[in-house]
Amino acid sequence: MKFYFAPMEGITTFLYRNAHAKYFAGVDQYFTPFLMPNQKRIFRTRELQDVLPEHNQGVHLVPQILTKKPEEFIKTAKELQKMGYDEVNLNVGCPSKTVVSKGKGSGFLNHLEELDEFFTEIFDKLDMKISVKTRVGMYSESEFGEILEIYNKYPISELIIHPRVQKDFYSGKPYINTFSKAVKDSSNEVCYNGDITSVDDFQKLRKKFPQVHAFMIGRGLLYNPALIRQIKGGPALSKEELLKMHNQIYEAYKGYVSGEKNVLFKMKDFWSNPVKLFTNYEKYAKKIKKAQNLKSYEQAVDALVSEQEIREAL
Repeated sequence: MKFYFAPMEGITTFLYRNAHAKYFAGVDQYFTPFLMPNQKRIFRTRELQDVLPEHNQGVHLVPQILTKKPEEFIKTAKELQKMGYDEVNLNVGCPSKTVVSKGKGSGFLNHLEELDEFFTEIFDKLDMKISVKTRVGMYSESEFGEILEIYNKYPISELIIHPRVQKDFYSGKPYINTFSKAVKDSSNEVCYNGDITSVDDFQKLRKKFPQVHAFMIGRGLLYNPALIRQIKGGPALSKEELLKMHNQIYEAYKGYVSGEKNVLFKMKDFWSNPVKLFTNYEKYAKKIKKAQNLKSYEQAVDALVSEQEIREAL
């Protein structure tokens, strides 16, 4: 059984990944927030910092690339290969309207002939593992049969399927029947992604798909960093562990970004998920969100951790 940590733009940077890996074992692969190359450059500064091997020691990292141009994907993949990476991931799942409007992410699923040509070129030019993170369509799950026919033509190392369509964003229930058909009909290894936020969520999926041996979790791990450990039968998250992880990320950002506002922005993002683990968290969440400086932020976090407990039913 393999477990992957899905990327989350602006949150799961190398500073977050390193802290998570230190305190919570069990993630087999972390994926970077998408890299977006263009004609002028391969990496933006923060993207390069995020993939540098020296920033990811002890972490099995798969860089994710967002583009619809094969030459950009190939150039980026080759640079990453020089750094020592043996796998890259193509993002065909991002539902953001600004991304989709450019025909990228899940917007690529609306141009299947171009997608087919894209795969032909990148698999011809690259000698490394290429996995794909995809949705099942733009507007309807019925689109996925034709999409899967294209995927089946190529030696994709792993097909990571989020069984929603672009227009769903992250709302509504995943199309489990469509994923079931993919498990049956895919010629490539399949990984499930979507709405695993508790041990019970995982166990239900595992029971339904015993033949699937890889699961990607995103928001569930942001909410409960110990989720994979609990799935494997380990102990639940403790306040002490969460605070240690928080403190490492907090100190790292104070040394990595300039200005209190930028640090606050990052740390407020951090708390947007795990704060909900605590009893009576609402007023503390508001204080964290409204903090205007690091001192008031620290006071809000200290109050949350000292005055409330993590709820037992996770």
